[in-house]
Amino acid sequence: MRFFNTSGPVVAADHYCIPPLERLNLADVRRFIRDKRYFVLHAPRQTGKTSALLALRDLLNAEDAYRCVYVNIEGGQAAREDVEQVIRTILGELASRARSVGDAFLDEVWFDILAKYGPHVALREALTRWAESAPKPLVLLIDEIDALIGDSLLSVLRQLRAGYDLRPEGFPQSVVLCGVRDVRDYRIQSTAENALIAGGSAFNIRARSLRLGDFSRDEVIALLNQHTEETGQVFTADALETIWAQTQGQPYLVNALADETCFYDGDAADRHRPITADDILEAQEQLILRRETHLDQLADKLQEERVQRVIEPLLSGGEDSDFSTRDLEYVRDLGLIAPNDPLRIANPIYAEIVPRELTYAAQVGLNEDTAWYVNADGSLDVIKLMAEFQTFFREHSEHWVTRFQYQEAGPQLLLQAFLQRIVNSGGRIEREYGLGRGRTDLLIVWPQGDVTRKVVIECKLLHKSLEQTIAEGLEQTAEYMDRCAAEAGHLVVFDRREGRRWEDKVFHCRRRSNSGVEIEVWGM
Repeated sequence: MRFFNTSGPVVAADHYCIPPLERLNLADVRRFIRDKRYFVLHAPRQTGKTSALLALRDLLNAEDAYRCVYVNIEGGQAAREDVEQVIRTILGELASRARSVGDAFLDEVWFDILAKYGPHVALREALTRWAESAPKPLVLLIDEIDALIGDSLLSVLRQLRAGYDLRPEGFPQSVVLCGVRDVRDYRIQSTAENALIAGGSAFNIRARSLRLGDFSRDEVIALLNQHTEETGQVFTADALETIWAQTQGQPYLVNALADETCFYDGDAADRHRPITADDILEAQEQLILRRETHLDQLADKLQEERVQRVIEPLLSGGEDSDFSTRDLEYVRDLGLIAPNDPLRIANPIYAEIVPRELTYAAQVGLNEDTAWYVNADGSLDVIKLMAEFQTFFREHSEHWVTRFQYQEAGPQLLLQAFLQRIVNSGGRIEREYGLGRGRTDLLIVWPQGDVTRKVVIECKLLHKSLEQTIAEGLEQTAEYMDRCAAEAGHLVVFDRREGRRWEDKVFHCRRRSNSGVEIEVWGM
């Protein structure tokens, strides 16, 4: 039985998969190779880049017009800026990969070439001799190029550029550089030159950059239907829509949700039982709680300053931002934000992970008795919960908010940390936020017997007068309640103006929106 792949390249015999070459613009790739171009293929981690490169290698070698070799140079990362060790690692790996497709030439010569020419020429010389000896033009696919750093990366790029004019008789006809980022976005700190060098200048022979996209909706459904066809187990229409909505087609997330649901959920192991939307949401929670490697690596990027400059105003809903175009391109390349406008987190699962990761320490440090907020009938007493948070915020916010790296979004993050500890005992929180929205929307989803209760909590920072902020917030909260079919709504106004007394900031009242919806308003 095949299964959903969550690690490494896809193998059609083992994995449900979308054929990797169908995800490339193969016509462009063929044209670039035919025209002797060097180009870039980039995409976020676990999107399918390596699978696409391996499939391209096999296709080209089967057609017999080129000798195509794939090489992964991530092993050079451990040597960092030790250029000689990095080049040694790359040449050894390249010789091994070439031998696996029937070409043993490099095996016999690379060590002597390195000894004679040194690390800053050896790669270029080895590729020249190899191309001269090959009966067909060489096509070289270099994976994980951006695993290298500093002078090691510069040396590789410059040696590839140095032999460019010799192609195809004396250098590879075409080279594909593959990584998370486009080479033009590299900012390479050269220790030897004591300078910051742009990747575009070190590799100015790049003809084009291709980005491998996420799955389309049709591809998500086609992938999941492979499981149905082989096992008879169906996904309900709501389950299919939930997987698409929560992942927006991010390949790892699609596979991980399906794998968790179909193969690790004891109930779902019964192939006669359909997979439901609730199964998918439960699988999502398990992935987040386990802090799977893919999600953990993504969360680790939140600590970088250039990532913070982009993500922080999204979390706070602020109107202002100070990120550069380069910052934006970098965070898009990481896959944290959507590749198109408007500026937003790439998908709801990442939108859930970001605040949870940023507030993880706070969640652990908040010692709240969750049972205190649950009524005898199993409902959640949100008014009691919000009143307790208001007291907590007054007493502890100055201490807690300063502990957050993302301090501009500190009040919203602290509220989310507080709620997460409570709601984790029986429900979930859904979040909406983004640049220029002027608010952060939270939706508590709380199962109560056969009924699911929904409560909206909307957070706003006080920028205008209090009455203007409340009036605007009431309409926004009412609109969100209507869209989510929520039965109750709470508007939280955070007053961060300096010199304000707590007595002037803290209040609780009930107000009506223009549409007549009653909403609890909390000042903090």
